[in-house]
Amino acid sequence: MLRNLAGPELLILLVIVVLVFGVGRITKIAGELGGGIRAFRKGLSGDDEEEEEGKEEVESSEEK
Repeated sequence: MLRNLAGPELLILLVIVVLVFGVGRITKIAGELGGGIRAFRKGLSGDDEEEEEGKEEVESSEEK
């Protein structure tokens, strides 16, 4: 079904989506989707948790 979509069909589909949702709503949804993907990737890598733990240890040792 999607294999048959070419340039004109995609353009018509894009126009219909913009008319239904509006430009502001689409940008908001896209931003939220991007943030969700970023959070998912950070969760998969697990690097942030290790970095935060390391920073907390360094900060606590500097205070002493």
